[in-house]
Amino acid sequence: MAETIHITLPDGSVKDVPRGTTPADIAKSISPRLADAAFVAKAYSNNGPLPGLGEPSADGGYLIDLRRPLEQDLKLKILTDKDPDALYVFRHSAAHLLAAAVTELYSDVKLGIGPPVENGFFYEFLREQPFTPEDLAKIEKKMHELAAQDIPNERKLIPKPEAVELYKKANQIFKCELVEEKAVEPMVSFYTTGKFIDFCRGPHIPSTRRIQAFKLMNVAGAYWKGQEGNAQLQRIYAAAFFTQKELDEYLHRLEEAKRRDHRKLGPELDLFSIQEEAGPGLIFWHPKGGLVRNTIETWLRDELLKRGYDLVYTPHIMRRDLWNTSGHTGFYKDNMFGAVEVEKTDYQLKPMNCPGHILIYKSKLRSYRDLPVRLAELGTVYRYERSGVLHGLLRVRGFTQDDAHIFCMPSQIESEVEACVDFAYAVMKNFGFEKFEVELSDWDPAHPENYAGKPEDWHRATAALANTMDRMKIPFKRVEAEAAFYGPKIDIKLIDAIGRPWQLTTVQFDFNLPARFGLEYVGEDGARHQPLMVHRALLGSVERFFGILIEHYAGAFPLWLAPVQAQICAVSEKVIDYARHVTEMLRNHGLRVHLDDRNEKLPAKIRDAQLQKIPYMLVVGPKEAEAGTVSVRHRSKGDLGPRPLADLVDALQKEVDSRAIL
Repeated sequence: MAETIHITLPDGSVKDVPRGTTPADIAKSISPRLADAAFVAKAYSNNGPLPGLGEPSADGGYLIDLRRPLEQDLKLKILTDKDPDALYVFRHSAAHLLAAAVTELYSDVKLGIGPPVENGFFYEFLREQPFTPEDLAKIEKKMHELAAQDIPNERKLIPKPEAVELYKKANQIFKCELVEEKAVEPMVSFYTTGKFIDFCRGPHIPSTRRIQAFKLMNVAGAYWKGQEGNAQLQRIYAAAFFTQKELDEYLHRLEEAKRRDHRKLGPELDLFSIQEEAGPGLIFWHPKGGLVRNTIETWLRDELLKRGYDLVYTPHIMRRDLWNTSGHTGFYKDNMFGAVEVEKTDYQLKPMNCPGHILIYKSKLRSYRDLPVRLAELGTVYRYERSGVLHGLLRVRGFTQDDAHIFCMPSQIESEVEACVDFAYAVMKNFGFEKFEVELSDWDPAHPENYAGKPEDWHRATAALANTMDRMKIPFKRVEAEAAFYGPKIDIKLIDAIGRPWQLTTVQFDFNLPARFGLEYVGEDGARHQPLMVHRALLGSVERFFGILIEHYAGAFPLWLAPVQAQICAVSEKVIDYARHVTEMLRNHGLRVHLDDRNEKLPAKIRDAQLQKIPYMLVVGPKEAEAGTVSVRHRSKGDLGPRPLADLVDALQKEVDSRAIL
């Protein structure tokens, strides 16, 4: 066996090094700065799999410790804090640090699992007493002490029988179970952090020194292995980032998210409610929320007509046979409510609008001259969501989709998809969203049984969507196994005011339903052909979109969307007639106005209007009544001084018409 191996670096250069050289050695030979910045390494095979390194990641690489001896020719990348994979490994090591601290402080705990998760990590423990906030503070302090000691994370290989015996002696029942179930090699991989030892494949960062920016967040109950009936453990969640600045920014976003939570603001601003008497996941729109909803829907309907859509309405309940034909009862049954028997026939609350639109298309034979047919509906659908996942307006059981289905010829498909994406951008811009991300969701070829259609259909459809994105010069990320059962889709996620992504627009290709329903059109050749079909939702659902809007604006909607656009604050009873005149004039010009004629002092009226996030407060007193003016106060800009009433009306109308985001 050769004593020298060839290591290819990302720039294509090759280093000839002795067998057993580590990635840390190679990083040091490149530059001391790189060696200091390195967290972990990624190895890529020159030919075939790399034995003993576990499973490769999506890009074919194997994450390995910086101290791992290299035994064969391979390609190597040193990962720093610029690499997402390094953050994953960093958080995994932070989870081990948490477990090390807990076992030092509470020697009787039983260990579960401790993986990295988005924004941090968790570790599970079985302990008779619940962890308290004081316990978390003590654990966090101990973690910082251990981190400061620069304790190495060291990999050890132990024979499986010895590993099982190790955990049996320590009475670590869950770890013993994991070793017996998951250890498939004769030698089992463990990592030590000082006195703490954990069954783990790794990799880990070299030591605890760089784990500084973390925060223990909360404790939640979790069944062992996620299975109800198993032992219930305590799961300690933590946030962790490379730098304190990143952690502080994340904690600030969490505080902002709490402040903006639509479940809190909705009732406070009297926008909507969920009534326990009616059942969970069902939304009651109050008058103010109804005004905002109507404003959203009116704008959308106007845009649909401008863009060549026809508006339709379909029933909320239809024969269950229809859903058998569509395939929903096979592929989607877990999300559907049970059948309703009517005159010995089963009916189904609709979980989607598409079969109804298909029946409208089928109501007469179409010509190629009729295509594309674009049918749009603000249609209410009903889906069975488990109570544990219901979440305010964002996850409900009854909601209204801004749904559309486009029936077209193959030659029209890419232009129709492009028009849908263009429409989506118009929606985002109109409602004040500037940033977005795009994903192309494909099927999982390893599990074709979960999807309708042939592999060639999926390849052709995915290519059409990708070509459209490329032509529009829109960067996108491919996501495998996220497609709907009937075809691939483009998902557009908007980024809100505090940097959170929200799934919004979906454009889905469907080659399944046209075949299932035998859809046809007469082509230019006089023969009958099957049309292609596109499902398209822009807002996703009106309920969810409204929840996103509330959180994006923290309830302080721009003037054109605000349920109450101006509040008239009368200084006293003496000017109430003038206050009513101002109110009537603004209403006559289409503005949504409220007159506060309560027997309250002016500061209280202004405070209440601020709490209700009303854009403008118009103060009228004797001076204003005499001069025909109002004193204008803006919710964020403060006192704007007196304005002639006619000038103010004109300014407010211009702000509404421009849909300005102030």
